[in-house]
Amino acid sequence: MERSRDWMEQAQWDLLHAKGDIEQKFYDWACFSAQQAAEKAVKAALPKIGIEAWGYSVADLLEELMFHPAPVELKEAAFELDKAYIPARYPDAHPTGSPSRRYTKKEAERLVSDAGQILLFCQDILSSL
Repeated sequence: MERSRDWMEQAQWDLLHAKGDIEQKFYDWACFSAQQAAEKAVKAALPKIGIEAWGYSVADLLEELMFHPAPVELKEAAFELDKAYIPARYPDAHPTGSPSRRYTKKEAERLVSDAGQILLFCQDILSSL
């Protein structure tokens, strides 16, 4: 069963969640939610072009969109988003301190914006098919 619509709906929901996290000053969770939004957006696009979505790296998943190459700035954004996948959630991913003390509003806003751009890129792919 083809589930691209469900993946994109969840990507949009995760992006909304990330924005709410910024408002509540949960910057670590905003970064993680942004990564999740971008990951799910790419996972929405891949099956539509006949490629199985596997893994959690936004950068690696974007590379799979070989017939719809992402602009360099989106690839760079994907690498930044991937850096929030584990460290934004686990205290032992940092030398000291919890993730709640390691992420800033500016960083969260940047990652949420980047995820939004990746989501739009994937929506464009879906609408062109």
